Amino acid sequence: MKQAIVERVEVNCYRIPTEERESDGTYRWEDTILVATHIHGAGEKGFGYSYASPAAATLIKDKLGDLLRGRNALDIAACWVLLTGALRNLGNAGIGMMAVSALDAALWDLKARLLGVPLVSLLGEARERVPVYGSGGFTSYPVDKLQRQLSGWVGQGIGRVKMKVGRDAKADPERVRAARQAIGAEAELMVDANGGYARKQALALAADFAAQGVTWFEEPVPHQDREGLRLVRDLAPEGMEISSGEYGFNLGYFLDLLRGGCVDVLQADATRCGVTGFLEAAALCGAWGLPMSSHCAPALHLHLCCAATPVRHLEYFHDHVRIERMLFDGVIEPWHGTLAPDLERPGHGLTLRVTEAERFQI
Repeated sequence: MKQAIVERVEVNCYRIPTEERESDGTYRWEDTILVATHIHGAGEKGFGYSYASPAAATLIKDKLGDLLRGRNALDIAACWVLLTGALRNLGNAGIGMMAVSALDAALWDLKARLLGVPLVSLLGEARERVPVYGSGGFTSYPVDKLQRQLSGWVGQGIGRVKMKVGRDAKADPERVRAARQAIGAEAELMVDANGGYARKQALALAADFAAQGVTWFEEPVPHQDREGLRLVRDLAPEGMEISSGEYGFNLGYFLDLLRGGCVDVLQADATRCGVTGFLEAAALCGAWGLPMSSHCAPALHLHLCCAATPVRHLEYFHDHVRIERMLFDGVIEPWHGTLAPDLERPGHGLTLRVTEAERFQI
């Protein structure tokens, strides 16, 4: 197949309420916005999405979609250059890159579908399965709900779980102790402050968390504070890894974290940096000899994490698991703490249940 011309680009936006109001260390929310794109060409359609703002859908509708029409959908690199170049005067991060990321995912899905192969086979499989960790434990949860959620994942065979901290530094050590009590001594416990602590505060809490066997401390200080990340990384207790990277929209951001020695594990999110950017970030991790982990959107990241050699695990984030189960066909359930792509389904294997999604449409 030499060409597959993009004939039509569709975009829709959905607002899905959370089960209840939720919060982490620095943010509160009560709904999640799903921006869904479909790219049609050569009798097939590719599906891509981002968890973004309605403004991303507007940008696709008013500008970016028109740029793709008439282009060869198989030439993803050329489309990537075109789309990211169109952001020159808008900024190469934020809403613009979330819009590009949704289209990029749809292009990769379309290409794999046109070739009749699962996306992981198109990219090249590095592993059959990827380990996952249960992610939630919001600061808005009372302790009993926190314990039920985390222990529930462990009971399902997911041997690592992550909770939110950073909202109340005085209460956090006790919440972490309660989490450890609920999941037992063998499960791996991870915490995410979402940039909620100051530098010395983060270091003091790192010692307290380490006493409870916490092995992962995500964004202990604001992600823009590269010196602070480096400080915490250098002085954190032995056995505790520092992670960041979820707000990376382009390679320069990831490169700064790696060059600055800011992280032990780099995170990347294909709904923000695109499938193309995720794979490029993985190449950077390979060059630096550091592991990588995906951020949120588990269904989208499954094939990518099975193809990218530096990946350690995939974030099985509560809110997005709920949405993807609710609105997508082809969502894979964990098995013994891992996910494996369905190799019988072409592309990333996901389709949007349009009729069910309509009740949430903006």
